[in-house]
Amino acid sequence: MEKRVTFKGWLLPICLLLPQVIVTAVFFFYPAGQAVWQSLFIPDPFGLKSQFVGLGNFEFLLGDPYYRAAFTTTAVFSILVTVASLGMALFLAVLADRLIKGSGVYRTLLIWPYAVAPAVAGVLWLFMFNTRVGVVSWYLGILGYDWNHVLNEAEAMGLVVAASSWGRVSYNFLFFLAGLQAIPKSVIEAAAIDGARFWTRFRTIVFPLLSPTTFFLLVVNIVYAFFETFGVIHTITSGGPQQATTILVYKVFADGFVGQDLGSSAAQSVILLVVVGLLTVIQFKFIERRVHY
Repeated sequence: MEKRVTFKGWLLPICLLLPQVIVTAVFFFYPAGQAVWQSLFIPDPFGLKSQFVGLGNFEFLLGDPYYRAAFTTTAVFSILVTVASLGMALFLAVLADRLIKGSGVYRTLLIWPYAVAPAVAGVLWLFMFNTRVGVVSWYLGILGYDWNHVLNEAEAMGLVVAASSWGRVSYNFLFFLAGLQAIPKSVIEAAAIDGARFWTRFRTIVFPLLSPTTFFLLVVNIVYAFFETFGVIHTITSGGPQQATTILVYKVFADGFVGQDLGSSAAQSVILLVVVGLLTVIQFKFIERRVHY
């Protein structure tokens, strides 16, 4: 029989909920409300007064080809980062789950990159691929390939995707490894006795049982690609070349803090919030149906 916790009065529940409600109101609802309010105005260059334009900022953004290009760039970038980080993390988790000797050292080394901040990770990858002093670009030059992510749009996108995925592999690895260790070994051993090979067991037994973990990481990694990769892009490419790596969150910064167009920047933040919310709802509505709990 399920036991439910009940309170005799209302004071204790209110005291328990109040800190979280205050934090949510101060750091989420208030900034979101300010963004919606500012998106309806265009401030003057000196910031002394603002002109009410209604939905004018949104109409301008939807008609701006550079902003529409940022949508495409964000979609490509987020898909590549999510697929690369989840795929590599799952591969390493499977190896760690099968490893017997030295597994503790192996797992510890794989967790370390998660402690590196995105901006620091961007600096590390920038030094490795620097066109003048980068060790990786130097070796590529020996092989006859002229690496230059400053001018080549595809190379710039590949570099920021690699740096962003590298910083996220450790986080995904922890969850995948925990999910693999929670799968009953008797089920896998029974399939092995029946003659199922490793990849057959993984495809038909292991991966379906990992679907709750995979679904959770899918949602989290898409949100990460949309928001938390700002530091990587800012330190490596600053949105270039030719805005080839300018994703939506970086365009909010570029237009608001660099271009000082606060009305357009606020409108972009509102659109970004709506897009991420819709993506999350779509994932829970359609993808979760394939999850086996």
